[in-house]
Amino acid sequence: MEIRELREIAEFEQVYELFDGIWHPEPRNVSATVELMAGFAHTGNYVAGAFEGDRLVGASVGFRGAGRSLHSHVTGAAVTGRGIGYALKTHQREWCGKNGLDTITWTFDPLVRRNAHFNLVKLGARIERYLLNFYGEMADAINEGDASDRVLAVWPVREAAGGSPEPGVATCPVLLKSGEDGGPVVGTSEADVVLVGTPPDVERLRREDPAAARAWRAAMREVLGGLLDAGGHVVTLTNHGEYVVTGHRLFHGGFAAL
Repeated sequence: MEIRELREIAEFEQVYELFDGIWHPEPRNVSATVELMAGFAHTGNYVAGAFEGDRLVGASVGFRGAGRSLHSHVTGAAVTGRGIGYALKTHQREWCGKNGLDTITWTFDPLVRRNAHFNLVKLGARIERYLLNFYGEMADAINEGDASDRVLAVWPVREAAGGSPEPGVATCPVLLKSGEDGGPVVGTSEADVVLVGTPPDVERLRREDPAAARAWRAAMREVLGGLLDAGGHVVTLTNHGEYVVTGHRLFHGGFAAL
């Protein structure tokens, strides 16, 4: 696999087609147009593609942010489980190091378990804050019109990659978990370290049970958003897809299904 910066209109058109095939967005929800990528590349920002031979299999688009940072706006791969996303993020990190940048930021949906694992455990990024409906309603095949709550990930360029090992959390209270019907169940605790669960596959849930998916969005906003607003820090993600949160000043009381 070869990863390189892109500079030609024909290459940007390939990226546009790749992203369109991944997200199938409506016209108003296109994440990166050909014109935008051309402008980014021309002004010293980050537009890169991953190739297997002549075939584009992944791409990433980012722009310089406040201070010495790069904001990674969108990254996508044609297939999962092949290490394409990791290779792109590694290339992005090396590019930042060569260009004098200290951090990379991006947003991701806290409901998507596999993305949380990739970002927190494999890469070692940290969550800085919870962002309510950050992009507005997203009309595409992945988000299915859901509100676009996101968390902001921060990845230091000059620290070792890889997340922290999972701490001993077997006895920690769970403030959000899946109920028997697949919907969210919100719990309460005054413990200093708490767990916040994620649905096993929220993208499938959006297709099969939109009401349950919306309930998960509301519950995650209440629980994880509330914990982060109260000064909490996400330490890592457990093997069961639970955020480990510590240092918060928020106290709950009771268990309730939403």
